[in-house]
Amino acid sequence: MSDVKSIEKYLDQYQQLRKEIAKVIVGQEAVIEQILISIFSGGHVLLIGVPGLAKTLMVNTIAKALGLDFKRIQFTPDLMPSDILGSEILDNDRNFKFIKGPVFSNIVLADEINRTPPKTQAALLEAMQERSVTIAGNHYKLEQPYFVLATQNPIEQEGTYPLPEAQLDRFMFAINLEYPTFEEEVSVVKQTTSTHSSLVEVVFDDTAVLEFQSLIRRIPVADNVVEYAVRMISKTRPNTATASEKIQEFVSWGAGPRASQNLILAAKTHAVIHGKFSADIEDVQAVSKSVLRHRIIKNYKAEAEGVTVDTIIESLY
Repeated sequence: MSDVKSIEKYLDQYQQLRKEIAKVIVGQEAVIEQILISIFSGGHVLLIGVPGLAKTLMVNTIAKALGLDFKRIQFTPDLMPSDILGSEILDNDRNFKFIKGPVFSNIVLADEINRTPPKTQAALLEAMQERSVTIAGNHYKLEQPYFVLATQNPIEQEGTYPLPEAQLDRFMFAINLEYPTFEEEVSVVKQTTSTHSSLVEVVFDDTAVLEFQSLIRRIPVADNVVEYAVRMISKTRPNTATASEKIQEFVSWGAGPRASQNLILAAKTHAVIHGKFSADIEDVQAVSKSVLRHRIIKNYKAEAEGVTVDTIIESLY
């Protein structure tokens, strides 16, 4: 099958996938689209939103519709690395046996990831980057596809630990989850306070997701689009020749090369799900906020003057 035919086939499947998710999740179309872009690009997502916005239900529904295994880890101050990765125990024959932790799943929801100390947060680093974990000197490959979705509460900061920049950079996207509209909230209340229940049909499976990820990497991108993306990322770095005036004034740290890679991969996926056969500058701009939001570190002047990261990103276009 040619790539053009494959794109048409997966576009139909993608539209069906959105319909299945919409049976359970009311609204949040932009958030769901960005999560799916990240999955089909092979990346991870940091979801930032207040409690009660159905983050767990959203991830669970997406996992069901994709036909993927799903596990949830509630991050707490006393969580240990072995609670995530697994541990070795002595069996009845006095041999060490490895018991896999919840990280061994296709989709892992790291709920309130900033509630646990950096030592435990770091347990996810190898899994996110290498798709493998090392326990007691033994190397274990994780099942593919593998995707981490971490949630973070932006308002409650007591008892939380900021995510290290090295870990933030492992996330392809940072997505802000907003409150539903009045009409959406009315629909949610009606749906969740009655006997209504929706059965989500499986649209993809692990093989189809991996094939779609492979197809995305084959999507062509013109040199001028790649150069535009790299130029955008290089502008975010203060104290360099390419930094813009706004960056010099309001940013203390910019994005690294991984951001350029993520920008192009996500732009390719954005193009495909909107029926295009190659990515253009509009696709790069469409995914830029999610890719850069957590990679641009504002300085004190930006905080004092109320300058948002999204405003800084818009100045790069």
